[in-house]
Parts: sequence; structure tokens; C-alpha cells
Amino acid sequence: MERHQAGLYLAALAAGAGVGLTAPQVARPAEVAVTPVLGLLLYATFVGVPFARLGGALRDWRFLATTLLVNFVAAPVIVFALSRFVAHDRALLIGVLFVLLTPCIDYVIVFSGLAGGASDRLLAAAPVLLLGQMALLPLYLWMFAGADVVAGIDPAPFLEALVLLIVLPLAAAVATQLVAARSRPGALVRSGATAAMVPLMMLTLAVVVASQVRGVGERFGALLVVVPIFVAFAAIMVVIGAGASRLATLDTAGRRATVFSGATRNSLVILPLALALPHEYDLAPLVVVTQTLVELVIIVALVRLVPRVIR
Repeated sequence: MERHQAGLYLAALAAGAGVGLTAPQVARPAEVAVTPVLGLLLYATFVGVPFARLGGALRDWRFLATTLLVNFVAAPVIVFALSRFVAHDRALLIGVLFVLLTPCIDYVIVFSGLAGGASDRLLAAAPVLLLGQMALLPLYLWMFAGADVVAGIDPAPFLEALVLLIVLPLAAAVATQLVAARSRPGALVRSGATAAMVPLMMLTLAVVVASQVRGVGERFGALLVVVPIFVAFAAIMVVIGAGASRLATLDTAGRRATVFSGATRNSLVILPLALALPHEYDLAPLVVVTQTLVELVIIVALVRLVPRVIR
């Protein structure tokens, strides 16, 4: 399954789209299932984070600093420029800002590894990237969309999502690692969770698409304007990631990982937050799902392109 992840993920997207379009009654249950399924995926992701060796991994300061600069300094500048094309529509604007301002922490590790990137260093950097985006997203929303938008957003669903999607999976992963170091059953649970990454990713993608694909189809005309924005963002960030990592004199694996980190976004984690927005932003979750669909096609191409460009 690991060798054929890209094809399996595309198949999961197709299956989710087929179910969502032919059986529209599954949309609501699938939407409810997004948070628990995503929580399981993030637990499996965090279980693979080498917490015991996190200090050593984080001491690779050039890689970490380059990744943080690409995602939290360069990316927001690009996002601001591209988001001006939808600044007239608050729902589209919020959806674009939500998804493009948050760097990916889950399947970027998988796809980077397929392209020969330093997936272990991305894994170790995942908690830092996650905390950074949660801290900076409100600030960027305030700067790019206005204080009135931020003031109109209820923080309660965000705190709930933070607990369910970050705190609990992270705590469970740390506990699993501690038990795994002392007992065989714990080690089996850890290895099982790691082995379940691909099926859980497939399930997550299928559930997300099944819950939103009908809405995307019904509002496709309104959503079409964001597709060029997402394509342009990925293309620009590939160039920026490659240039920044070269200037930082990272090794080949580090340069490839930086490119993937800059180009991929945290759409799966940000979707529950978008779903919790007030009703006037009902288009924002569909923007997030649209970005997922566009990005997965791009990232499959990058798996083959990046090794040829960064040698």
C-alpha cells in the first residue's frame, strides 16, 4: 500500500465522490464523521513522531528555520496577493485564507517521502508547524480580512476542534509511545497505528469528499474562481521552497521536503474549523474541499517532478 499511496488516495477521492453524488443522504453523516476520522488519522500521524528524539531533530536548525520562513513569512505574502482576486466575496476570501495560510502536517510527510524528501524531519517539525499556524492564523485573518471578520467568528468551535484534533490525539500518541517502550502490547499498538496510516488517509479523503462533493457540484460556478488561485499558489511555493532551501544549503532530502511543505496545505485539519463558521460563510468549507481536490492532483505530479529537478 505504501508503494501505491498516490493511486490509492486518488481512488479514495473517486470513491467518496461517487458515493456523495449517487447517495446524497450520506452527506450529513459523513460530515459528522469527519472530525473523529481525522482525529484517528492525526493520532496515527503523531504516533510516528519521534518524540524521544525530537530535540535532536529540531537541532537541525537550518531545515526547521527554512521551513518556518517558507510557511509563515513567504507564504502569507503570496496568499495576500492571490486572495485579492476574491476579496470582493467574504465567504470565498475566508475559505482561501483558511486553507492557504495553514501548512500541511499529515500527508505531506507521506508524499515527501515518496519523492525522496526528508520525511523524518518533516515529521519532527509537524508539532511546531501545527502550533505556529494555530497561533498565527487569527493574526493573518485580522490583517488580510479585517477585524470585523475575526470578531464575528465564534471561538468555541475552534477550541473544540483544537482539543479533539490536536490535544487528545497528541496526548494519546505520547502515551502510546511511553507504553510501547515498556511493553509488547504497547509496541503492537504503535506499529498497528503506523501501519494504518494509508487506510486512515484513504478513509479520511473519502469521507471528506462524500460529505462535500454535492455542495461543490451545486456551487461549482462560484468555486471555479478559486481553482487558478490554488494552482498558482502551489506553483509559486514550489519555486520559493526550492530557492530558499538552496540558499540555506540544505541537503537534497531537506530541499525536497521544504518544497513539499511549502506547496501543501492543511485542508483536512482546517475543514472542521471551516464547517464551524457562521452561516454567511457557508461557501468556505467548499473552498477548502476544492483546494484538497486541486492539491492532490498537483502533489501526485510533484512526486515525479521534484526528484528530477532537485537532484
